[in-house]
Amino acid sequence: MSKAGVFIGLMLSLTMVTADLSGCGAGAGGIKNMRDGFTAQQAAEEMGVGINLGNTFEGFSADDRNGCALSSVLGEDSIKDYETCWGSMEITRDIIDGMRDSGFDTVRIPVYWGNGMADDGTFTVRKDLLKRVEEVVKWVLQDGMYCVINMHHYDERLVTKLERDEAVNAAKTVWTQVAEHFKDYGDRLVFEGYNEYLGSVKEGTEASDAERFDYCNELNQVFVDAVRATGGNNAERILIASGYNTNIDKSTTPAFVMPTDTVENKLMVSVHYIDHNMNWQHQIGSERWHDYIYEECNRLKECFTDNGIPVFVGETTSNYGDSLVADPVYGSEQDCIRELIRIAREEYGFIPVFWDTNTSDGTSFYSRYLCKIADEFNAETVMLYSERN
Repeated sequence: MSKAGVFIGLMLSLTMVTADLSGCGAGAGGIKNMRDGFTAQQAAEEMGVGINLGNTFEGFSADDRNGCALSSVLGEDSIKDYETCWGSMEITRDIIDGMRDSGFDTVRIPVYWGNGMADDGTFTVRKDLLKRVEEVVKWVLQDGMYCVINMHHYDERLVTKLERDEAVNAAKTVWTQVAEHFKDYGDRLVFEGYNEYLGSVKEGTEASDAERFDYCNELNQVFVDAVRATGGNNAERILIASGYNTNIDKSTTPAFVMPTDTVENKLMVSVHYIDHNMNWQHQIGSERWHDYIYEECNRLKECFTDNGIPVFVGETTSNYGDSLVADPVYGSEQDCIRELIRIAREEYGFIPVFWDTNTSDGTSFYSRYLCKIADEFNAETVMLYSERN
């Protein structure tokens, strides 16, 4: 081959590598790009409406065969065993592309980082788990969506099985590894510290409300500090602190304190299920339900949004089942879902993320078999409030 041919070959190779790193998916703008001065408030505007990859990477076995490491060991101990153990199929590029085509702006990927972890007290996350999660993260980012990864269910195991200092150290160790692995990714990758268990303590121990809030606040601070310490793009990445049990009422009290940060306007807060109590009381679609949504949204606005902290509703109801009130004022289940999303997104600027799992009976909000939203009215709702349409 001539020198010119070698040069052209090298340039083509470099172009291919660059394309892989930058992520040329629709709207991606480069999966490793960081925008100067980009704020959590700007991200919240773009994150629109999201969906969870539920019962997938956060699946785990309740059998603590690895003792102090609190890992889950299942089947042949392959990543596939964990990914599918709670009923999910293996996630494919087509599934993620379908989420993009459905209008979703954000995909939340809950992860149980202890799966297959060695029982050596080091809390070392498996490399093949990190790489598999990264594969799906890249698909999301290449499709121009935001991707949020967190510590899911593993937070429960740490705080309920370990003493406080041990759990804090474990959380720091795990988040340092995750952050280090993903530190070169751009600002459409967001880290969310935990799931629903901040505020809990070790089983069999007593703790006052003040101690529980202090523990919750410490874990959020450890998360932020661990991520920032890894440098790279993590120095300015958007981070989401988890509310006390992700409960709106508890997270909007003075006892819950957002972590301090080394940069400004890079933090959000995560809560779950704006209409949670009405769901349990089978009051969905009633006037009381409607009033309650506004009460909870106003709490969040006054505590967080008005103080420059966007609200990430990391789990939002996608299926009310039998929770509708008799003769609902606000129509069908689908009508109520649309009204909730309208209020949260359009009136308050929150980021609602549907909690959704994989089912074979067609009850999933998004069908991983058909790679689309199962119900046409729900599909219209997502498109209506998508920030990319």
